[in-house]
Amino acid sequence: MQETNPKTPVPNTSGSGSFGPLRQPVFAVLWVATVLGNTGSFMRDVASSWLVTDLSASPAAVAMIQVAGTLPIFLLAIPAGVLSDILDRRKFLIGIQILLAGVSITLMILSHLGLLTVSSLIALTFVGGIGAALMGPTWQSIVPELVPRQDLKNAVALNSLGINIARSIGPAAGGLLLASLGAAVTYSADVLSYVFVVAALLWWRRPPDRDDALSEHFLGAFRAGLRYARASRPLHIVLYRALVFFAVSSSVWALLPLVARELLKGDAGFYGILLGAVGAGAIGGALLLPRLRQHLSVDGLLLAASLVSAVVMVILSLAPPKAAAIAALLALGMAWIVALTTLNGAAQAILPNWVRGRGLAVYLTVFNGAMAGGSLLWGLVAQEAGVAMTLLIGAVALVVLSLVLHRTKLPSGEADLVASNHWPEPLTAEPVANDRGPVVILIEYRVGGENRDAFLKAMHGLAEERRRDGAYGWGVTEDVADPERIVEWFMVESWAEHLRQHRRVSHADADLQGEVLRFHIGPDRPVVRHFLSMGKGAASSAVTVGDPSRAGG
Repeated sequence: MQETNPKTPVPNTSGSGSFGPLRQPVFAVLWVATVLGNTGSFMRDVASSWLVTDLSASPAAVAMIQVAGTLPIFLLAIPAGVLSDILDRRKFLIGIQILLAGVSITLMILSHLGLLTVSSLIALTFVGGIGAALMGPTWQSIVPELVPRQDLKNAVALNSLGINIARSIGPAAGGLLLASLGAAVTYSADVLSYVFVVAALLWWRRPPDRDDALSEHFLGAFRAGLRYARASRPLHIVLYRALVFFAVSSSVWALLPLVARELLKGDAGFYGILLGAVGAGAIGGALLLPRLRQHLSVDGLLLAASLVSAVVMVILSLAPPKAAAIAALLALGMAWIVALTTLNGAAQAILPNWVRGRGLAVYLTVFNGAMAGGSLLWGLVAQEAGVAMTLLIGAVALVVLSLVLHRTKLPSGEADLVASNHWPEPLTAEPVANDRGPVVILIEYRVGGENRDAFLKAMHGLAEERRRDGAYGWGVTEDVADPERIVEWFMVESWAEHLRQHRRVSHADADLQGEVLRFHIGPDRPVVRHFLSMGKGAASSAVTVGDPSRAGG
């Protein structure tokens, strides 16, 4: 989302610079609370990951903890993105925090009573993953409500910095608490962190959502998000590159507890230090990233991150001294944040405002699905080949695939995706109920024979835009009696969805439509007609003619 939510006026008192958003009191309080909450979550995760190695020496069991934490995000990220758009976000976040606190309270009690098992750890980690899946898109979506528009990019960067601060502190603190005071105390520290987060959310007085006749409902919003993702080729490229990188590089994350215990002969405290090194490296990588961008393209950054990750995997497979392993994990953290930021930034840059949350949810689905599936696969491979050999196999695969995919360039994200609002409101003979549909839109062009090929090429570029913005069917036909008369048609599921389609058309889409209109000839401009299904209970079919000077839908 690129605009401040109009229902939450934010005074423009923020200073410029990276830390300007922290001058907004609500953002600052929620940012600090988020850092504390994420720190507690990392403490919980490091305790669970280490405890499973005490309960079972099986690499597959260790990898299942990673799977249990990421699989819910794979399964629920898109529904969570929809929910974040249709529910009161503040109340939704409070409910999620209470759910997560309940998970940690259960872990604390079971640990104190000595009743923890591999099955209970996996099950409770899965429930925690559900909470994380629901929370991720919602936290991202509230940021534009908390800061003025000019501070939005810095606010997003601060959120990333906060996560990595928590990643650098949480695992190390969790490992030290686990080694010195036990798992129950570690889990209780996580419970305390949720108290701070809930208190901050209760303190935030978020204005209620305003009613909108065209507000989306869950199923319709869900379908619209999937239609967009299915039709957007730039998003496909980002998702494909992310799938390969995360699936292959997940080997080091899935096996890191065994690397610490078996290859490096460390204890729980040392494992926490390794994870803390990853977080510290990520902070360093985030600070270096602006300089790296001056010398490398987005594709160059992703390739460099992949190669560094592969080198770290090779180093860890050789069972290096502990100091060398910590240094390698620092490098891994830097590479990881560069890859995450590059891929996430590419996804953000190609998503318009109206579908940004759902588009990012699709990205999170691919990310976590790749991590979950990759972790399970690498755990099974390690079961047969051993931890060291599995890391070597993963390193070779990452290098080869990264070099091959480097030729498939990430989208530049330079298109103007701000809504153009250049489509006129459809004219109707009488009011039309929003739930009526489907709607067929016909746009009639006249095109000279010498321009047919160029016109059809431009039309097929426009087809992707129609489908992204709401159409579920599209085609172009010619009049057999008059070949210069060509009709474009597309279908939308309801009248309300077509009105939303009017709001979604961007300036970049308007340029595509202008390219098509360039080939239209004749004294009159293209005529737009709308036809409604005459289903049971419909008195008549509404026929409308759009403004011929702004033909589009």
